[in-house]
Amino acid sequence: MINKLTIIGIGLIGGSLARALRAAGYVHEIIGYGRSVGNLEQAVELGVIDRAEVSLTDAVRHADMVVLAVPVGCMAEILGELGPALTNRAVVTDVGSVKGSVIAAARGALGARFVHFVPGHPLAGTEQSGVAASQADMFQGRRVILSPEPETDAEATARVREMWEATGAEVVTLSAADHDRILAVSSHLPHMLAYCLMDMVVRHDDHRAILECSAGGFRDTTRIAASDPVMWRDICLANRDALLAALRQYQDDLGALMAAIEKGDGKLLCETFNRAKHARAALNKKYDVQA
Repeated sequence: MINKLTIIGIGLIGGSLARALRAAGYVHEIIGYGRSVGNLEQAVELGVIDRAEVSLTDAVRHADMVVLAVPVGCMAEILGELGPALTNRAVVTDVGSVKGSVIAAARGALGARFVHFVPGHPLAGTEQSGVAASQADMFQGRRVILSPEPETDAEATARVREMWEATGAEVVTLSAADHDRILAVSSHLPHMLAYCLMDMVVRHDDHRAILECSAGGFRDTTRIAASDPVMWRDICLANRDALLAALRQYQDDLGALMAAIEKGDGKLLCETFNRAKHARAALNKKYDVQA
């Protein structure tokens, strides 16, 4: 059980983690830190945290677990402030969607305490943001990836694993490089496509008519374009190389479909669509959802 949990950034993910651990009876006290007093006050009013702090030093004092739930672009700054404030017993972890850049920032900022930093990433969330959107069951049955480095303390990793398991999550381990390469395709690329499609439509001369005629397919494809733009800007830049590789592969494959349409090559189109259909059906079956 965690005695004092400090969550830096009480938004959708940080708030959901607080709610989940409280519901599981796995934490004694939850402290929230952030730069928006209004958001912190709301978190207290909703019962998500016990107490709010506007001083990072005060927030992490005597904490045995510190969770960084801030955008990837803010990690380096927060880690720089956090290093001198940590106690020797504190384990630090994060929820960032990119691991390589966060690990580099933590190694530089935490010094000898880097051994107690356990990089993490819960594969959960919605297109909504803010503590009001947080949910106690957000991580139930979801996967959480931990990416400890060779020097990461084994006990610290075990403590972070146990914390996430208390929320009902399945915890797996991946290297930072594998994490960033895989997430570039499975998460970051889909968000780029949704943003691009939505932006293309709204810049079209007939965008009102297009949107009025949009149905489930368009809404499903662009749902995640409602996500936080600043957060996704930071993710794009932090995972630049892996995301560019994924985008170039997608560009090549899209070009092949364009060429098939231009040539009237129905065989290639049908083969591509069938492969995609069977793969999507298998995914639906695995997660017991409807297409």
